[in-house]
Amino acid sequence: MKITFLYTELAGYTVNCLRKAKESYTDVQITVVRWPVNKEAPVQFDFGDSKVVEKSDLPGDKLKEWVINQNPDAIFCSGWIDRDYTAICKYFKNKIPVTLALDNHWVGNWKQRIAAVLSPFMVKNTFNHAWVPGEKQALFAKKLGFSEDRIEKGFYSADVELFKGYGDIANPLKAESFPKKFLYVGRYVEHKGIFDMWNAFIAVVTEQKDQEWELWSIGTGDQFDNKLEHPQIKHLGFIQPTEFQEIINQTSIYILPSHFEPWGVSLHEFAAAGYPVLVSEEIGSSEAFCEDGKNGFVFKAGNVEEIKQSLRKMMKLNQNELIQMQNHSIELSLKNTPELWSKTLMKIANGQN
Repeated sequence: MKITFLYTELAGYTVNCLRKAKESYTDVQITVVRWPVNKEAPVQFDFGDSKVVEKSDLPGDKLKEWVINQNPDAIFCSGWIDRDYTAICKYFKNKIPVTLALDNHWVGNWKQRIAAVLSPFMVKNTFNHAWVPGEKQALFAKKLGFSEDRIEKGFYSADVELFKGYGDIANPLKAESFPKKFLYVGRYVEHKGIFDMWNAFIAVVTEQKDQEWELWSIGTGDQFDNKLEHPQIKHLGFIQPTEFQEIINQTSIYILPSHFEPWGVSLHEFAAAGYPVLVSEEIGSSEAFCEDGKNGFVFKAGNVEEIKQSLRKMMKLNQNELIQMQNHSIELSLKNTPELWSKTLMKIANGQN
């Protein structure tokens, strides 16, 4: 079987899923066409035995001609914004499974309502399946006209094995004494809520005259030079996911304050590592990996006062309560794995949904 992925911005967790699928189904040939790597997240990818093609090497109709010559048995396309990709999908739609990978969740704004009205012309004549991360994205797919039996969930999966392995090493040490360190991992851009997070943290440690707790921030982006400086905030820049062991050994609670996050795989990653979590209500993956009060707390996006309250609640927990949250995070993280992702991939590619 030959499977072609038409991808815009690839992430390391997707590449890991592709690699796991190739390891599990050795008779499957996987080809990935991709956009250039995002400079704000310069992850080094290991594609294993999958074939990778740079879209820039096949401009215009050359890409369509090249894919046709590959004679794929199934096509998966990330979104519908790339016209070269959608032209290919339309060509194959009535011949093989052609799947739309969709991560936007339904919010009912005018753009989505127009998309739903125009779907018979824009989407349904281009794709015959949809693969989405979770329930909110599945609702959007239904609004676009996909029947429930043509929608699969679980499109995004963290590298659970990698991050759980980090936790297996770090958590016995934390069982003796949880580090008083929050952790943020993500781009330094405003919609990630980083300024809300930094302001809330500075306010809490100042009000409580607490010099023990720290906030470690990892990432880069257009706001890196505008980051808030404080003696108890560490800015560590971009770190490859494969180099997180020391970070996970020394930090304990994950925070993701985004104003809008269609999914948020990093929540899944750090749940797998055994982190209690603090997340905004706009994190799509919180539906799967954060149960309020059980493995973390949810706050209103952009609300500094609510973030402060959540920080205080986490800082007041005792060792046993933190360990209970840690264990529940690990349990929730197993809802989706690259192995389950691979099974869904083959189910769709074989036309079984």
